Amino acid sequence: MDLLSGKDHIIEPDVEKFLKWVDESDNIVFFGGAGVSTESGIPDFRSVDGLYNQQYDYPPETILSHSFYMSKPEEFFRFYRNKMLFPDAQPSTTHIKLAELEKRGKLKGIVTQNIDGLHQKAGSIKVIELHGSVLRNYCERCHKFYGLETMLDSQNGIIPVCSCGGRIKPDVVLYEEGLDDNNINEAVRLIMGADVLIVGGTSLGVYPAAGLIDYYQGNKLVLINKSETPYDRKADLLIHKPLGQVFGLIKD
Repeated sequence: MDLLSGKDHIIEPDVEKFLKWVDESDNIVFFGGAGVSTESGIPDFRSVDGLYNQQYDYPPETILSHSFYMSKPEEFFRFYRNKMLFPDAQPSTTHIKLAELEKRGKLKGIVTQNIDGLHQKAGSIKVIELHGSVLRNYCERCHKFYGLETMLDSQNGIIPVCSCGGRIKPDVVLYEEGLDDNNINEAVRLIMGADVLIVGGTSLGVYPAAGLIDYYQGNKLVLINKSETPYDRKADLLIHKPLGQVFGLIKD
């Protein structure tokens, strides 16, 4: 099936090569960050309009740390509910195209730094969530599971409490917390075995997640990001364009 049939416009050479690699491969892995979801209306941390450039009593990276969560839980949950939950967000073009590629047997998995669950909402099955998900919450005492509605229904700034009396914690990886070993191992397995590795919508400045790209052993590393990253010189194909603009050219 020809992915290059953009009849009414000329496709630039770098994008044309990307589409050709996608068309020819049935072993693609996608590694993504906040830029995948900004097109769904979810702000990232480091852009001009991102959370790091807004004014709060504490910096977002401080509020979203384990120590802050433990010492000032009311402030943590106030920020978390107001700035981290987007229940009405819908999948972007990139989310949808990735789900379609997986359904066609071309995409073997997604490794994401995002916590919004939009890949699954778009229909993707094999998703490694390195930093957890806002859709999952659990009691720190009895480990009972709670969904997103628990956070949304509780009053702003009020600490959510389980029926057993324990505090309910979002299943997201906070600053000062380690990544799940099983997720890391599965991400490494996918990346090492990929023919085409597409890295998109990430500044590649957050470790250890960004370092996983070093496990790629192939020669078709595609990096799609609007701004420069530390890995630009390592990319076999570098595209400084919006993700949705590029993925929107992938034909069914």
